[in-house]
Amino acid sequence: MTAELDALKTRHRAVWALGDYPTVATELIAELGQTLVDACSIVPDERVLDVAAGAGNAAIPAALAGARVTALDLTPQLLAAGREAAAALGVDVRWAEGDAEALPYADGEFDVVLSCVGVMFAPHHQASADELLRVCRPGGRVGLLNWTPAGFIGQLFATMKPYAAPPPPGVQPPPLWGDPDHVGALLGDRVVAVHAERRTVRVDRFATPEQFRDYFKQNYGPVVAAYRNLGDDAARVADFDRDLVELARVNAVGPGRLTMDWEYLLLTARLVG
Repeated sequence: MTAELDALKTRHRAVWALGDYPTVATELIAELGQTLVDACSIVPDERVLDVAAGAGNAAIPAALAGARVTALDLTPQLLAAGREAAAALGVDVRWAEGDAEALPYADGEFDVVLSCVGVMFAPHHQASADELLRVCRPGGRVGLLNWTPAGFIGQLFATMKPYAAPPPPGVQPPPLWGDPDHVGALLGDRVVAVHAERRTVRVDRFATPEQFRDYFKQNYGPVVAAYRNLGDDAARVADFDRDLVELARVNAVGPGRLTMDWEYLLLTARLVG
């Protein structure tokens, strides 16, 4: 690994250690892991790898379905939270620290390889896609659930861009993984039976846009990192505060309590062979 790439991975690991992503995943989007497991039709004793697993939003439901699950993530703090959650439910998951762009597994080692709003944050998309397919056996299945560019989280990253530290050259925007044409190009002719559909998850935890802003400012690693990048620039912090409130406001569904529908792409495919 070059010094530049090592620094990038260190930065990525640090961003997701900020705030409290396990709480975000549990309180806002817990249903998405089960949605992906259901879409992949996971059955007992299948060998399943959850890539960029975080705290196990998909890995734990896969294990509850009886699969033999390995959950891999770059950030040790997320894995620790996942171990605790799995232990509380009495399910067996193998937790492993590792890089989505260089998976430490043999070719064809898994029956199902999946990722739930995880692999999209690896910086080099083709490298990650190649690894997902490499470790899946011929005839095995791949399942991906990722935020779309036009959906709420895609808009969030566009909103953050002026305030966040600029990414190094060659790093691709995470929400591209929510574009079916982009993902199709990454996977190419190595997969068949591709099914892709856009869906939404309803988020209604927040009473007001300001409450959403404060929650993400405290808990969502990329937002925390963007605020830290602004340092003591009070004017820029105020601008970012305002933009996050406006983002939530324009995405509200109806009057009253803040309710939002966050769009994602659910894609499943089968490896050739």
